[in-house]
Amino acid sequence: MAALRGTLLLTRPKSALAGSLASSCLADRCLWDRLHAQPRVGNGLTFDWFFGYEEVQELLLPLLQEAPAASPPRVLDVGCGTSNLCTGLYTQSPYPVDVLGVDFSPVAVAHMNSLLQGGQGQTPLYPRHPDSHLRFMQADAQNLRPVAASGSFQLLLDKGTWDAVARGGLPGAYQLLSECLRVLSPNGTLIQFSDEDPDVRLPCLEQRSGRTVAVQELGPFRGITYFAYLVKGYY
Repeated sequence: MAALRGTLLLTRPKSALAGSLASSCLADRCLWDRLHAQPRVGNGLTFDWFFGYEEVQELLLPLLQEAPAASPPRVLDVGCGTSNLCTGLYTQSPYPVDVLGVDFSPVAVAHMNSLLQGGQGQTPLYPRHPDSHLRFMQADAQNLRPVAASGSFQLLLDKGTWDAVARGGLPGAYQLLSECLRVLSPNGTLIQFSDEDPDVRLPCLEQRSGRTVAVQELGPFRGITYFAYLVKGYY
């Protein structure tokens, strides 16, 4: 499975974990509930499949800097899991940002809300910019209507969510893309992070979105090259 080759820092032996992923549908919420419930190694409060916020901040920060200054740009991380993309933007961005992380796993959402609020004896998270905000909500990325109005986000982040949903069938991945484009503002940007080759991903994105898609190579991280697929909203 190309899209999930990163090192998984959980306490279960790698061989057992790899077997469970290989035999399971990655679009199954129960699988992710079980994975997010696994004890974390050491003080690892977040976990990232591919890479974390630090590796992509030089890509994200210019997009935030270019956003209108009247109000913080709204950022939606679809399928946020327990990644540090949201928390990194909140605690490290020098620009104001209003971040919403959504995931269909209640286990992941509960963990991130606990981390945000300083649960389990941890220090609460504080924003670098005083006007920044961060929330986590349970939601299905294929149906964002309960949490996101059309055209309401300037930046959408999808780090491996397309890859996981596509394991349940491409129609689900296309529905995910449709919802992301629906909630994307006219001048916004959707970024899909994946290690899937552009020869495979680009035709799907361009055909289904009807837009030109830019590609930026990332890494390699831990020996793997990734790609950022940037889809712009319509003006």
